[in-house]
Amino acid sequence: MEEHIEKIASALSIALEKGLAATRKLGKGAGEITQFKKAHGFWQSLGPGLITGAADDDPSGIATYSQTGARYGFQLLWLALFTFPLMAVVQEMCARIGLMTGRGLAGNIRINYPKWVLYTCAALLFVANTLNIGADLGAMAKATELIAPNLNFFLLVGGFTLFCMFLQIFIPYEQYAKYLKYLVFVLFSYVATAFLSNINYNDLLFHTFVPALVLSKDQLFLITGILGTTISPYLFFWQTSHEVEEEILHGKTSIRLREVTTDQEVKKMRFDVWIGMFVSNAVMFFIIATCAGVLFSHGITNIATAEDAALALRPLAGENAFLLFALGIVGMGLLAVPVLAGSAAYTVAESFNWKSGLFRKLHQARPFYGIIIFSMLIGMAINFIGIDPIKMLIFSAVVNGLVAPVILFLIVQMTSNKKVVRERVNSPFVAALGWYITGIMVISGVATIISLFI
Repeated sequence: MEEHIEKIASALSIALEKGLAATRKLGKGAGEITQFKKAHGFWQSLGPGLITGAADDDPSGIATYSQTGARYGFQLLWLALFTFPLMAVVQEMCARIGLMTGRGLAGNIRINYPKWVLYTCAALLFVANTLNIGADLGAMAKATELIAPNLNFFLLVGGFTLFCMFLQIFIPYEQYAKYLKYLVFVLFSYVATAFLSNINYNDLLFHTFVPALVLSKDQLFLITGILGTTISPYLFFWQTSHEVEEEILHGKTSIRLREVTTDQEVKKMRFDVWIGMFVSNAVMFFIIATCAGVLFSHGITNIATAEDAALALRPLAGENAFLLFALGIVGMGLLAVPVLAGSAAYTVAESFNWKSGLFRKLHQARPFYGIIIFSMLIGMAINFIGIDPIKMLIFSAVVNGLVAPVILFLIVQMTSNKKVVRERVNSPFVAALGWYITGIMVISGVATIISLFI
């Protein structure tokens, strides 16, 4: 009898242990599913803000940050921290205009300001964006040549041009936006590159929080270049119009429907924008840190392009760092070039009240897509006629320096006006910060132009 009891007790004990193990396994699986759902929900909540922030780190931006780290080491690393809230506040204002009016930025300027203001801004933006497109296409081709030297530069430029045009014109907006979001992961190549390099972390932390300046012409030009590539006009127009595209994607197909904006939608937009701008500035931080820790520390300070930086990293930081840096140039070009062309098209189309939007098919918005094609082809042609890409970027920076303060002035005015954004006007603090940023960009624009003649 006792033997039977022992067998039953033993069987119950084994069953209990198995049951507990299965419960733990089930609990672990349920926990993993919950974590996956949270991560998926977080990813789904990101959109226009994330893409806009990532597009800011285009090949021309990568070149600027590389030059900064190579020439001055960690000295200007604090700029990544300084520009983050400024950039986020501006892009949040732009997104709020899109959400509250159901129109793009150019459409709102057309309604609220004289036409000469709108046409001047649109013309300058188109010129700056087209030059930037040309420089980015050239950088993508050069970076690809570094990885595959046998490929022809001109064929690569043409191939990248056609590929970017194909994505914008023939891929439905919902899919196209997903592709742009996934390209954001390319940015982490620059984070990985930094950790593959031998960096003095004490110096890095010190210069992250302690501003340092040398008032030289060269450093002044780099600082204004950084401000121009982080707080840039094409991002203003893209952010506003992309918010409208997202609303249309979710069923708000008329202005009347898009003007109805809930607190939850505004909260989601702000979260998206601040995450996007954080990613943008974090990547700037790691690019400067990598070039400072590897190139500057080895006396390599003459970096003119992003490709120069990748090539210089090869013997010092190793093949993996070189490949990640070069692939990052290509990946970010694929994200930024469509944003540059798209923002130019939105601006011109809205200026003349043409039908616009990537959600439309080609036959529904021919002038809008015509602007995209025209700016892309001009950008491609610039590479065929032998214009120095660095000169293109300098001229583009000058144009941006002229137009950015003007557009910022209009943005702060509109987001402080109840007739435009109704109850979602700027708080006194945000308005003051907006005018502060505008003032900084005025100084930056004037300094850029003066530095060219000193």
